Amino acid sequence: MQLEGKRVVVIGAGSGIGRSVAVAASEAGASVVLAGRKRESLEATAALMKGRREVRVLDASEETQVAAFFEEVGSFDHLVSTASQGASGPLTGMGADAIQRAFAAKLWAPVFLVKHAAPRIAQDGSFTFFSGFRAGRPAVGTSITSLVNGGLEAFTKAMAVELAPVRLNAISPGVVDSGSFWDRLGTEARERLFTDYAKKVPARRVGRPEDLASATLFAMTNPFLTGTVISVDGGGLLM
Repeated sequence: MQLEGKRVVVIGAGSGIGRSVAVAASEAGASVVLAGRKRESLEATAALMKGRREVRVLDASEETQVAAFFEEVGSFDHLVSTASQGASGPLTGMGADAIQRAFAAKLWAPVFLVKHAAPRIAQDGSFTFFSGFRAGRPAVGTSITSLVNGGLEAFTKAMAVELAPVRLNAISPGVVDSGSFWDRLGTEARERLFTDYAKKVPARRVGRPEDLASATLFAMTNPFLTGTVISVDGGGLLM
């Protein structure tokens, strides 16, 4: 899974899975463009890397920003986006703003990224997006999460046909201990969630960012993999 001489754009590189993907791509020899909303977090990721890298602030849910971003970045080989925004709870009590934020991160951002990046990506390049196991295993209170993840997976498959031979794939993680993403729950609720998940899934643990980074490098470098959703969930879909 070597990426020597390749240029990789990582959206969401400031923390968690995105940071792990960026570091792994750099270790595999890639020149990495680190993108996300917070420069400070991106600079922290850059400090972990030894290879060529550049930091660019971007809100991928804003089309004007995405268009300008790729005008500046120019040609590249692979793009990975871990952009995500949760929306949980009963639909009848959910505000429109929360729903719109989930749509922006998981649907509009991928649409804008593909639209403006496609003219600049190498013909043997790839896009890799992150959905989630709730696309295939809904639960009470996950209607919007299930909707946007399922929509992203369908979009990925459709664009794999439309943009061929450029490849598009999706990674579908389960519960991953990705750091600050879970801070909103509080320490006690977070640990309870992790413990419950680990008891139920066949892997008997929650995921780690490096688990997802490894799968992402596989998706980027396997030339016969396209239009596929790769479940990296410890067996979460079997629960």
